Amino acid sequence: MDPLQGRKLRIGIICPYSMEYPGGVQFHILDFAEELMERGHYVQVLAPGRRTKDMPLWVQTTGTSFTIPFNGSVAHLSFFGTAGMRTRRWIRQGKFDIVHLHEPEVPSLSHKALRPGFKHPPYVATFHASFDTYPKTLEMFENYLRHRTSAISQAICVSPSSWRIAQHYLDTSIPVHIIPNGVQTQYFSQATPNPAWQGTTSAPTIGFLGRMGEERKGFRVFAEAMRHILKFYPHARFLCAGDGEEAARKILSSIDGKLVDHVEFLGRISDDDKARFYKSLTMYIAPQTGGESFGIVLVEAMAAGCPVVASDLEAFKDVSENGKDVNLFLAGQSKSLAQNVIGLLANKPVLDELGQKGQARSLTYEWDRVDVELLDVYAKALGEQEGSDALEESLNATSTGHARRRGRFSARLD
Repeated sequence: MDPLQGRKLRIGIICPYSMEYPGGVQFHILDFAEELMERGHYVQVLAPGRRTKDMPLWVQTTGTSFTIPFNGSVAHLSFFGTAGMRTRRWIRQGKFDIVHLHEPEVPSLSHKALRPGFKHPPYVATFHASFDTYPKTLEMFENYLRHRTSAISQAICVSPSSWRIAQHYLDTSIPVHIIPNGVQTQYFSQATPNPAWQGTTSAPTIGFLGRMGEERKGFRVFAEAMRHILKFYPHARFLCAGDGEEAARKILSSIDGKLVDHVEFLGRISDDDKARFYKSLTMYIAPQTGGESFGIVLVEAMAAGCPVVASDLEAFKDVSENGKDVNLFLAGQSKSLAQNVIGLLANKPVLDELGQKGQARSLTYEWDRVDVELLDVYAKALGEQEGSDALEESLNATSTGHARRRGRFSARLD
């Protein structure tokens, strides 16, 4: 299916966060850009921060960024100095048919594109953020953001929970589409397990992936659950991938100094190893305590056929059909997590069925489906712009005709 009916576009995508630091928004943008290029479109991406060796040539950066606390994490943004001028110049020079802004409510490059009076191609904007408690900062700037976002043609929210936040400050005249992030499900389903990461019935391998030093990622909840799990499965191994080993060791020692003997830190792993990681585990744990808008790690693990136990956040409920395809525990409650894990490990048929259900559910998020929905939004934005241009040309022609018939004085009155 091709909503653009064969038309190939020049597409500019603006990322608000630095590509130097891995994150869900950045991964989504890079994956979608590759999907677009495979379909024959020309794509360029603009992001804050510096270039890295593994960064694609089609990603351009501003060279600098600054950090601020945001949604329980640390965001690396670009907003001050020449950031706005450089963003708008990039849009003009790119001669794009469409520009896709991500998180334009964040004080970064995407927001700079919304400057009043700036002539631009149609804007499509994706809103990712979700909050447990609506921030006072956003509440203060709602009227300002509503005015700025009026420049957007079409809006996308990655989940119902992100829409519940965006509707506070998004201009009400803008059409909104709820379209999830995409995942290359076959990449994970066809991965080869790593024997070193595989477990047994009596010595299961239980995985965590994320920034362990970031409170909202829930590593402490996971660590506290380990104590209870080890009482029933003393040979269990806990494999932890991602940044923050030093912080994680401090958390473990503060709970029980012996826990670290059961934990293996894998560090930041490659995409290939991430797929093998999910494929090898007995079970994957997503203990996040809040601030999640979608839950891409859940879908990746599900795609690999790995049974998932996750906190009962709204975003995770959306992904799992309210717990039908993922086992949900009470967010922030380590005993609830431990009870669910122990119960599943003791009942292998139920555990296997959970993995099968999750894998079937993951196909909903296959890129081949998601990118068609996104391209349909592009087609709507382009159709709206072309209709507006045609109307403007018609009005200009009519106005010019009246001026000639009525003379210069009447034309000045018009």
